Amino acid sequence: MNAELSKTIVHLIHQGFESYINSFKELTSHAPHFFKSRDWNASQQNHRRRLLLYKDQVHATRLILEGILKDQVGNIMLWKEIKSDYNWEITERKDKELAETFFNSVIRKTFPGLAISDELMFVREGYDTCDIHPQEHLFYNYPSQWGLQKIIRKIVADFDFGVPYMEKEKDIQYLVKAVREVILTRFQATSETTTQVLKSVFYRNKAAYLIGRTRIGGKWMPFIIPYMNGPKGIYVDTLIFDPNIMSGLFSFSRSYFMVEAEIPSQIIAFLNSVISQKLIHELYNAIGFNKHGKTEFYRDFLNHLERTSDPFIQAEGIKGMVMTVFTLPSYNIVFKMIKDHFEPPKSMTRLEVRQKYKLVSLHDRVGRMADTHEFEFFRLPLDRIHPELVTELKNTCNSLLEFTQDELIIKHLYTERRMVPLNIYLDSCTLEEAKHVVEEYGNAILQLAQANIFPGDMMVKNFGVTRQKRVIFYDYDEIEFLTDMNFRWKPKAENYEQIYASAPWYDIAKNDVFPEDFRRFMIGRADVKPHFLAFHEKLFNPDHWTEIQEKIRTGELLHAFPYPKSMRFRPEEEV
Repeated sequence: MNAELSKTIVHLIHQGFESYINSFKELTSHAPHFFKSRDWNASQQNHRRRLLLYKDQVHATRLILEGILKDQVGNIMLWKEIKSDYNWEITERKDKELAETFFNSVIRKTFPGLAISDELMFVREGYDTCDIHPQEHLFYNYPSQWGLQKIIRKIVADFDFGVPYMEKEKDIQYLVKAVREVILTRFQATSETTTQVLKSVFYRNKAAYLIGRTRIGGKWMPFIIPYMNGPKGIYVDTLIFDPNIMSGLFSFSRSYFMVEAEIPSQIIAFLNSVISQKLIHELYNAIGFNKHGKTEFYRDFLNHLERTSDPFIQAEGIKGMVMTVFTLPSYNIVFKMIKDHFEPPKSMTRLEVRQKYKLVSLHDRVGRMADTHEFEFFRLPLDRIHPELVTELKNTCNSLLEFTQDELIIKHLYTERRMVPLNIYLDSCTLEEAKHVVEEYGNAILQLAQANIFPGDMMVKNFGVTRQKRVIFYDYDEIEFLTDMNFRWKPKAENYEQIYASAPWYDIAKNDVFPEDFRRFMIGRADVKPHFLAFHEKLFNPDHWTEIQEKIRTGELLHAFPYPKSMRFRPEEEV
């Protein structure tokens, strides 16, 4: 009986995965059309639909399984057999690592109260066990014997976006000049030199990216070519060789790419050779398989625990009113839990906080909001948790805790990249460093505004500084859509009673915002505050905020360039 039931369940889970992956590929395949037609709003909606696919399909599959399994839904021996049969079922799949993750998601949602289980789930498998497939169809090859001009012309010819070029010959010469200045001044091409460019184009926002590498000087030299489709036609925007900028393109603070990946592990392997600073789970996230990225992150986390012995401790910085945050010093991640009770003036519910995090997960993060992974029943070894942290967790999040003899099981948490809180960074950095990060701080707020996000609580403690000294927003409990806010000038007092009133004498609605007041709290460090106020004068002008609102309401979409404006071949060209 169990054998037949197992086969039925395996077929249904596999069918659910097939439905998900086929829909994922179909939505991804629309990206070139939206780029060609410059339909940026449709592109954003398509991206959002793709983000919702996974959860919807897991939910649909769970409902079917529960109807069939009934009182067998928690039968451990049956699920062991289902896992074994499913493993055999997906053996020949070229995306079997994704199929494993889908199985994990389904059983976690179907089996009552299941924490992560080695015997019932694919916990240690994944990317490292993927088969090696032939790569000759993965990328275009350009031998050095062709010469630089011919290679560049052939690359440009091989990628036809179906739109006339604005200045094709000028683009070719821009690229030739950049290669000569950056590569050929340092390395000499030989008969063994070759260039490879992935055939799959990476689409995001208003850009299309070609990703390649050149074998020269005994190593691979990676590069990225961003294309834009402006009002005057297609053009090459720049040529990127800087590994830090390339890493930033795949940052945890940016939205996922739309890129066709018939064999995902192949694309990941190529990217791993090009963007070596990124971990495997970060690359899966970047190409849209964020649920499998979460799986790979967890595997990396388990491996890290086995190699280390330091304890989990409270994260540095000012304690939040809504979240309790802790970290493992040797691991570049923070763990965030919603508190049982919020300190005044916070008055939202736990559900409302989760909805804010969900909003961010579905929104364009424009390089200014940290990506998160959400976990349920997350297991930590009890002997690795500092006693002070155990006390703090019991005091603030006790309803989310479940203790066994040797583990702490956390019913719900978020993981996020660890950054240096901006307030802590400003306490110890030089004046020049401070000037840079306060400029970044203001830029982050304004770029979020252009993406229709108002941070709400803009205190510096809610922003972090990355290794590349970018400033990222990471506290989401008060975010709102910018278009829902009402930006006002403060009324001028007309008599003594109004001047000396102990409270505002004018009416203030819930969503009223007075940007003039930002001056008082945004930067506390005295030696850098004048620079910030002068550099970001527009921040304090309500009219500037309403101008951004009007642009959003008319459908204008921000393109957040993931590289400095100074790098662009045509810095003033509109997109």
